[in-house]
Amino acid sequence: MQSLGARLADPKAGAESRRGGAGPSDHKAMTLDGMTVMVPVHTAPAFESPFTVEKPDAAGRGRLLRDGVPVSEVLFPSRPRFYDLTTADGIPYWKIAVLHGRDVLATTVLQSCIRYQSRTKTCQFCSIGQSLAAGRTIERKTPAQLAEVAKAAAELDGVSHMVMTTGTPRGEDRGAAMLAESAAAVKAAVALPIQAQCEPPGDDIWFERMKAAGVDALGMHLEVVTPELRARIMPGKAQVPLARYFEAFAAAVPVFGRGQVSTYILAGLGDTREAILDISARLIALGVYPFVVPFVPISGTPMESHPAPAPGFMHDILKPLAEMLHAGGLRAADVKAGCAKCGACSALSTYERRATL
Repeated sequence: MQSLGARLADPKAGAESRRGGAGPSDHKAMTLDGMTVMVPVHTAPAFESPFTVEKPDAAGRGRLLRDGVPVSEVLFPSRPRFYDLTTADGIPYWKIAVLHGRDVLATTVLQSCIRYQSRTKTCQFCSIGQSLAAGRTIERKTPAQLAEVAKAAAELDGVSHMVMTTGTPRGEDRGAAMLAESAAAVKAAVALPIQAQCEPPGDDIWFERMKAAGVDALGMHLEVVTPELRARIMPGKAQVPLARYFEAFAAAVPVFGRGQVSTYILAGLGDTREAILDISARLIALGVYPFVVPFVPISGTPMESHPAPAPGFMHDILKPLAEMLHAGGLRAADVKAGCAKCGACSALSTYERRATL
């Protein structure tokens, strides 16, 4: 389903789906067999998917069909109660932070990016500016706003951890400063584990500063691992070379701990199975969790027509990767906060559990 997507008989069922922005976009959260997953529903592959989800009942339960044949029951998470509130300065909470998966609060602290300003620099798959242009969020979330929303989300909806990502601003800290400031404010209001996500800062001292501010886990996302592909697909971000990422990984792991530093890898953009597994082996040896997810083509981006990876391709990566993680002593269940802990955007954690049997 994460490769092929699903068609919805009732697109308005359950919590709102995500369009544009950072993180899992053009998706909808669904729970199958007790596992909450983010499934593409607004993408070109989803419109032709063999999977269909019938209109759910009043309790949010519906049937999943493949080529018209029922295969499973689906439960849609209900709309979070914190979405109905507004901040002290009159901004709806859902414009500050949103629910990902089942119990993760996610926010893009800065909804703009120096890489996004020009098509000669932007990541070709990125839609960070879409939700801002559509009025579904605000550009800069203040620490006070984030603390207010996080406290309400934890108290009203049982949110158990938080993801703070950001577009890359000008400056050598590459967003680490605003993430540290935001984390400190949230931790002063509510005891939520926090993952911060940014490009490697110019100075490794920022890892200590983020940790001291209350950041529990760190994501520095490679997305694409082959240098030639990085230069073509992410021309701006590729100016920070792989060597700098690995220097930053090596510096960050002693600060946050093994398994508490992770990186997103988008399978299906052209990297071979071997390239992804080879770099994953290097990452695991350092204590970095490689969170491999299927690429989702997002409407309105230069790569909206790029095909999603075939399920077989994902299986051939995730099965050996899970075995490598097990051998390296890294587990999604041990991550304190963030994408790998949630696991809703990839089947990796399911393969992980099988690898331990």
